[in-house]
Amino acid sequence: MEAVTTPAPLWPIAAVKALRPKQWTKNGVLLVPLIFAKSAVEGGLVVKALVAVIAFSLLASGVYVVNDWVDREKDRLHPEKRKRPIAAGHLGFGSAMFLVALCWAGAGALGWWLGLPVLGVLGGYLLLQVLYTGGLKHMVLLDVMAIALGFILRVVAGATAIDVSVSNWLFLCTVLGAVFLGFAKRRAELSSLEEAASHRANLADYTVPMLDQMMSISAACTVLAYGLYSVSPETVAHVGSDRLKFTVPCVLYGVFRYLFLVHKRGQGGAPEKVLLGDFPIQATIALILAIAAWALYFPK
Repeated sequence: MEAVTTPAPLWPIAAVKALRPKQWTKNGVLLVPLIFAKSAVEGGLVVKALVAVIAFSLLASGVYVVNDWVDREKDRLHPEKRKRPIAAGHLGFGSAMFLVALCWAGAGALGWWLGLPVLGVLGGYLLLQVLYTGGLKHMVLLDVMAIALGFILRVVAGATAIDVSVSNWLFLCTVLGAVFLGFAKRRAELSSLEEAASHRANLADYTVPMLDQMMSISAACTVLAYGLYSVSPETVAHVGSDRLKFTVPCVLYGVFRYLFLVHKRGQGGAPEKVLLGDFPIQATIALILAIAAWALYFPK
């Protein structure tokens, strides 16, 4: 019986898939400073924040293409990653580098328009990704810390674009939340892959019980940090009330729901898939945003 082959998709379709648009959802964190600075009703700042999101998305997409090219041989052995356009042989070197140049040129132009500080943050993120691809992703613990630093830079970019400072609370919540997601990602990879170390060398240094413990610690710290932030005197003074505390049960449920998906359904390897595919998570985020809007923009 002859093997059934799947025809290669058209170049534009393969190119879009290589850019991983689903992962652009991560860049939604750039809007957090805009929302919590009570600036989401100022049209000019909203435009700047959205442009920063686009710039970061283009920059990250270029990084994804480079990573896919570097890891193409290993990806061909992976049950999911082998479907990516480069690993599947649908995009060659020339096409891949063209996409990278296009994305990074667009990101640079938008960063320049937003100002040198934002351009500097974009450059810092690109440097981090070069270090991550070059070695950090193979180093136990440092790989997850690098992921967390990437989220911090996203938040800094969003704050810099609208010329506000990143509060200590936002910094702490971002670091802890990103570390939690990073350990959940590693656990999902370790649990779902046969001979996981052949796909990512540092997975040999992790164990499921170890990652479960790290997830528990980071999840508890994330909820605690956010809870303390919501009732701190400076937050109450900034918001104008203590209403933000009503988002804490939603945050707690969201963390517990994510843990449920990781442990019972083997998810967590791709946070963007959880965000786009799990209705309870989507509803929780919508409720958090609704309560935050009520607290921040409709004070007593």
